[in-house]
Amino acid sequence: MGLFITFEGIDGSGKSTQARLLADALRVVGHNVVLTREPGGSAGADEIRRLVLEGDPNRWSAETELLLFNAARRDHLERLIEPALAAGQTVVCDRFADSTRMYQGLSRGNLRARADALHDLMIGRDPDLTLLIDMDPETGLARARGRGGHEERFEDFGPDLQAQMRAGFLALAQEFPERFRVVDGNRLVAEVAADVLALALAALADD
Repeated sequence: MGLFITFEGIDGSGKSTQARLLADALRVVGHNVVLTREPGGSAGADEIRRLVLEGDPNRWSAETELLLFNAARRDHLERLIEPALAAGQTVVCDRFADSTRMYQGLSRGNLRARADALHDLMIGRDPDLTLLIDMDPETGLARARGRGGHEERFEDFGPDLQAQMRAGFLALAQEFPERFRVVDGNRLVAEVAADVLALALAALADD
């Protein structure tokens, strides 16, 4: 069974870049790596991604989002993540269930208990290692908005959400210390990447 590594953090924290750099670095040293993301990672999940990340911030209620993200995650898990892990591959995923615990479970209503219940019922697994790229909320939001893409629905909720999410992710790291590692993202990309690689290699050595 392969190792399941996820990246979490606020929008603009650099986690997507770090996930890609980690996948590349692990391949260089001989690991068979699958790089993926959420929402998305499979054909069905990518269709749901467009529904939840584009459009008006108030397009969906938090409850509806919770169902949509879990539907996308279930398809992703069945079609990509579980087969890759069963084949002994290392899966590196940009966001997973912890993002749902935060964005739908905490930020847009008191839905954490429902988020956990749905996760237990429909997903049933957490990562082996979660790398939280911690970033100043204002800096993260400026980075996220500077990308100029179409998937800015959550960025449009503004800086208060970013600050709330940062605090929430740090609280999750304390709640699940066995799998979370917090990495300071307020540094040069290469410095962050070096720490990320060291943590991943240590986890792979212990696996």
